Amino acid sequence: MSKPQYHYFLHFSILFLFFFFFITSYCDSSDLISSKCSAHNCGNGVTIKYPFWYIGDNNTDEYCGYPEFGLSCLDQEPILRLPNDSFYVKNINYANFTITLADIDVTGQTCPRARHNLTLENLPLDFTNLDLNLSFYFNCTSSPFSFSTSAVGCLEFGKKQSYVIVMENQSNTVNWIGKCEDKVIATVMRTEITINDLIGGFGAAMNKGFMLDWSTVKGCGGCEDSGGYCGYNNTAKEFICFCSDGTVHSNRCKGHPNVKLKVIIGVVAALVGAVITFILFFIYLRRKRKPYAPSSFVSQSTTSDFSSKSDIEKGHYFRVPEFTYSELEEATNNFDSAKELGEGGFGTVYYGKLRDGRAVAVKRLYENNYKRVEQFMNEIDILNRLHHQHLVSLYGCTSRHSRELLLVYEYIPNGTVADHLHGESAKPGALQWCTRMKIAVETASALAYLHASDIIHRDVKTNNILLDDNFCVKVADFGLSRLFPLDVTHVSTAPQGTPGYVDPEYHECYQLTDKSDVYSFGVVLIELISSLPAVDITRHRHEINLSNMAINKIQSDALHELVDHNLGFESDYAVKSMITAVAEMAFQCLQSAKELRPSMEQVLETLKEIQNKDYSIEKKTQEVDIPSDDVGLLKSCQLPPSPDTVMMKWISTSTTPNFSG
Repeated sequence: MSKPQYHYFLHFSILFLFFFFFITSYCDSSDLISSKCSAHNCGNGVTIKYPFWYIGDNNTDEYCGYPEFGLSCLDQEPILRLPNDSFYVKNINYANFTITLADIDVTGQTCPRARHNLTLENLPLDFTNLDLNLSFYFNCTSSPFSFSTSAVGCLEFGKKQSYVIVMENQSNTVNWIGKCEDKVIATVMRTEITINDLIGGFGAAMNKGFMLDWSTVKGCGGCEDSGGYCGYNNTAKEFICFCSDGTVHSNRCKGHPNVKLKVIIGVVAALVGAVITFILFFIYLRRKRKPYAPSSFVSQSTTSDFSSKSDIEKGHYFRVPEFTYSELEEATNNFDSAKELGEGGFGTVYYGKLRDGRAVAVKRLYENNYKRVEQFMNEIDILNRLHHQHLVSLYGCTSRHSRELLLVYEYIPNGTVADHLHGESAKPGALQWCTRMKIAVETASALAYLHASDIIHRDVKTNNILLDDNFCVKVADFGLSRLFPLDVTHVSTAPQGTPGYVDPEYHECYQLTDKSDVYSFGVVLIELISSLPAVDITRHRHEINLSNMAINKIQSDALHELVDHNLGFESDYAVKSMITAVAEMAFQCLQSAKELRPSMEQVLETLKEIQNKDYSIEKKTQEVDIPSDDVGLLKSCQLPPSPDTVMMKWISTSTTPNFSG
């Protein structure tokens, strides 16, 4: 760059930065709100500030936040009063928009008796996926459940007993009327309780409380979008908007004409400076390049695979094609419920057909809040980096400016592994062992590829393993996945995933590693062996989690009790040998300490060896008496027939929801 160019470059860079800081400092209304509403602390370290406000004896800052968010102090603890009860505020995370609450009635008790069902209707608060509902049945004449469960001894009332159980989907609760006098649902955090020890741990968990998200209250969106802070006049029952120029408005900040002019001048000057700076820098880069070198600013064409350029917007997320909302609306027949393929933790998936004839699966995110946008962008980023035959392909997405966030994938017609093992498509003996072995190897191949690419899936489960018509694997759902730094051994993050598959060490220590995926895959292997779901509350309390059941069966030399009896475990030597070897591998994957688990690459290599081994040679050295008419089940193994319909669920339909991140 020549001296004059360098001079102009430096000059306009300084000018641009000057106006940028002018605008940001001017538009920041934090000084205004702090001058009107001071932060308050009850003494437990929780700061009460916007959108929360302090309710004092003689001074109520009702103008300083949302009407439902007034906090008072009791014994140096902030208190939030909700319609049915009052709660201690344990923590407020202003960055993540979360508040942690503990019921006053149960705090400090070793055996708390839940009193009220928590109601959040008409409040800007919602449960997070870190929350877990405990259903208490009080003063029962007999057990309200059709399966075996233990009474809570410390809550006995005379000869009547009380029970506690996890019911993820409250609509699926049993008919308890006439057996119990009362039912109350209490919320705790998943991280604070072990499902296998509800009775011993529910008291401590209820004392720790639960977490809620908050969202912008209705009526305050315009004010906050315009740079103001929202207050509420309880007397006049109306919202008030405090603006950065010192004025107060009823809806949104309008600003003083002179102030507007200053802002407009600043914005224009900043934009001009930015444009000139960019042009000079662009000239410099062009001169540094070799002649005729293509510019990196020119985006690569991605329209060759589509029917017409008018069907796709030309912007890209990470060079991923963007579809118009109207095109995907047309492809799914206006998101017809009849085309719904399934529902997961982050959105509903619909079958669609593009104008060029391609069948697609369109994931429609539930709502456009910041968490969903993060999941949306994360999945695009991850899938755009990856190209593997056993990973689902991303065709594109809508623009972030679209009315809804939509992801478009290749359509995989044969449902999920969960469907074929214990779901709608499950038929005894239909999914033979050689097919299950193939699924295990191909899934391990996809996960080993992810780990080699420094990516952790974080939600490995049979509901996220799709199957095509030839029962080839396509691993899906990368919304929770994350890139893993090369220079660290783990990443500290709140547990995310699906109950029954989550690494216990990750659950306890918040330390995510690639061995977390290995643990989840161990559960998948046990599902392939047993045809049982990862979580089933109708099983014995110590076997609700399939991983616990498997470990107990393997350690007690009772593997035959775990294996699906339709697989030929007792009659085919090769099948028995392979299942036993896969169970041993699963046992290693399910070790509590991550250091004892193999890597995904080691798992893959072992599974390939098991799959390719010639068991006829080994059989000759064994004295196994097998009836001649039962020999050869593995050799005659054929792929099960494809389903008659392609409208099958391909993502999670379990009543156990995903955790949130």
